[in-house]
Amino acid sequence: MDDLERELRDLTGWLEPARTPDVTARVRARLDAPVPRRRRRYVLAAVLAALLVAALPPGRAALADAVTGLLRFSGVVVDSAPAPPLTGTPSPLPAQRHVALAEAQRQVRFPIRVPSRLGAPERVLVADPDGAGGHRVVSLLYRGGTVRLDAFDGSLDIVFHKRSLGADVTLTQVGGEFAIWVGGPHALAYVDRSGTERVATARLSAATLIWEQGGVSYRLEGELTREQALDVAASLR
Repeated sequence: MDDLERELRDLTGWLEPARTPDVTARVRARLDAPVPRRRRRYVLAAVLAALLVAALPPGRAALADAVTGLLRFSGVVVDSAPAPPLTGTPSPLPAQRHVALAEAQRQVRFPIRVPSRLGAPERVLVADPDGAGGHRVVSLLYRGGTVRLDAFDGSLDIVFHKRSLGADVTLTQVGGEFAIWVGGPHALAYVDRSGTERVATARLSAATLIWEQGGVSYRLEGELTREQALDVAASLR
């Protein structure tokens, strides 16, 4: 059994379908059915895509295609395409500015939660305001900026684009919910409100955990192991 098949079998055990109660049984049946070896990996890829689309609740739906190496989840696109050339110092997110934590809460339309494992952030940033002044992204910075927690409403629009060529992308859980771990450095760019990828913001990102909680999407980046990142995510208050 290769890694993809193992992850698929694990995934069917804890994803609960929103409107299709028998999706897990159907997926298991497809996995157990005899398939010629040369076609097995492509069948598994198709099953994974169907499972994620059918089983995840609306607003957190992921779309995965293991053949093309594309994964979209909670406002973040992860693909295995080569990274664009990264030159110079990346630009900050649109209209990014430093604020106090209390002020940041007044500037965004979702609750800001702080991980108790990390404590009070050293710096807080808000970015990309709309016409009414509501900012799209809040970032909590720790350890001199080497650990970063981005929070945003990613239920509808894509906010970040990751190119993970050479990085380890695996499925995991935070609080029993679907999450993605991207281990190792990878390219990261911001996608603005118009859907345009801001190449100038592209930079090399450290290992990252992506998850959703209470309608808010999170991206925890830094020099952390997967176990450490999961521990920080579980401590969000």
